[in-house]
Amino acid sequence: MDKYHYTLLELPPKVEYALVALLEIASQSNTKKPVATGEITAKHPIPERYLEQILAVLRRGGLLKSIRGAKGGYTLAREPRNISLLEIVQLIEGEQKVVDENEPLTLEMKVIRESWAKVDSSSQSILQTHSLEELCRLRDIQLKQGMMFYI
Repeated sequence: MDKYHYTLLELPPKVEYALVALLEIASQSNTKKPVATGEITAKHPIPERYLEQILAVLRRGGLLKSIRGAKGGYTLAREPRNISLLEIVQLIEGEQKVVDENEPLTLEMKVIRESWAKVDSSSQSILQTHSLEELCRLRDIQLKQGMMFYI
């Protein structure tokens, strides 16, 4: 196998930070304990001010609730199984660019855009079928595997 891997669709850092934060908050969802931004940044190399902006977007989008005060922080507004990865990406990345259908295109550009639209549609379908709950489950499996001791 090649030592180089080309990634066609790259995960934007802002989306990755949002997913990391949501995983941390989801890990506390059964205790109903709010998670402060400082708790997240203590475990992960995310600038706190940047994280606060991301969490505000997720709150306005209806994924998080914020609790003020010394023991405040963030909790999930919905169950992890009801939060799709597509919803998270769309909240963080904003609306997709609209292609001007009146723009003159060469045959090659038309074929390329049609093919790219299929790739985009497929990736959106996949993201829609995966939830925050699934990420939590995969993280828990990795944690358990990391804690196994061999004699």
